Amino acid sequence: MSAVNEPAELVRARELLAAHPVVDGHNDLPWALRQTVGYDLGRRDVTADQTGHLHTDLPRMRAGGVGAQFWSVYVRTDMAGDDAVSATLEQIDVVRQMADRYPGELRLALTADDMEAARAEGRIASLMGAEGGHSINNSLATLRALHQLGVRYMTLTHNDNVAWADSATDEPAAGGLTRFGEEVVREMNRIGMLVDLSHVSADTMRDALRVSEAPVIFSHSSARAVCDHPRNIPDDVLGSLAANGGVAMATFVPKFVLPAAIEWTLAADENMRAHGFHHLDTTAEAMKVQRAYEDGHPRPVATASTVADHLDHMREVAGVDHIGIGGDYDGTAFTPADLPDVSGYPNLIAELLRRGWSDADLAKLTWQNAVRVLRAAEDASRTLSAVRGPSIATLQQLDG
Repeated sequence: MSAVNEPAELVRARELLAAHPVVDGHNDLPWALRQTVGYDLGRRDVTADQTGHLHTDLPRMRAGGVGAQFWSVYVRTDMAGDDAVSATLEQIDVVRQMADRYPGELRLALTADDMEAARAEGRIASLMGAEGGHSINNSLATLRALHQLGVRYMTLTHNDNVAWADSATDEPAAGGLTRFGEEVVREMNRIGMLVDLSHVSADTMRDALRVSEAPVIFSHSSARAVCDHPRNIPDDVLGSLAANGGVAMATFVPKFVLPAAIEWTLAADENMRAHGFHHLDTTAEAMKVQRAYEDGHPRPVATASTVADHLDHMREVAGVDHIGIGGDYDGTAFTPADLPDVSGYPNLIAELLRRGWSDADLAKLTWQNAVRVLRAAEDASRTLSAVRGPSIATLQQLDG
């Protein structure tokens, strides 16, 4: 459909995003670049349309109204110890390479002021988030080093437990956070790194909210009351975000937003493993296996309306000041039909307009809440670092 014939809500959505662009909480492009081209940016030029290869490139980010992106510097949990640390450093390096390679499009952002400056310049603010506490190898000094390199949030776990925190998708071991896990949260507060509670168990969420002296985020999680998946946020936790000041950023991953997609995905994941692939593998070879499975087993398809159902609920329970967007592009094999890649955000905003969301509420959802929460973490850091120095606690000292 041409722009001339676009529905009025879609035209309005594009206008709103021009003024208040999307801050997306989670995009796995760095890992996709690692898997597909070994970080060779010359072989995967994201200034050109990469449809068919990636969910993300700069032209489609522009079309989608993206103004700031938290790039995930994720590494898989089967990378352990110093191997995980080294791989995380490589992920950080490629984000910095992208910012250096495309200075007219991207601006490395370390603060809320940097985000606002990038928007004023017409550039996309590039931030980083580490996905999984295994990336610090139980070392608070390593945590501080990641922050010094520009990482502005850390997801406490990925799909597997770490020694000091339980994951949503592993068997409970710590019952939430251990004493060392609580110290990780306190040190993150002190240095100004946002505590990200996507992927963690509900008990870990509650423990982190109890301990944290700064607002937390969920970089890519939706509402458990709408889709009962352990990766999603229970209502009692959503309801606690107002007192904490945090932000829950709804994800687009079909198996987390569409109940019918949960069982299908479990079977598809088992099929991937049976063919020798990691179930999160999105390389071309792995996707051939996924598509072949899909041909014989039709996939339940999510839409922007599915995601909007979550946002409606999250706004009702957490409040409009405590919600955002975290699509998880290039970190999932499948996407909603009308949110196929980073160009799709206007379709979601148009759906919310149809549901009666105001311009002011949408501005909070897309831009203002995320900027505010990073600024609040910076403010908390200034206060806390004035009264306590770097923690030198160890896992062995606190947890035995």
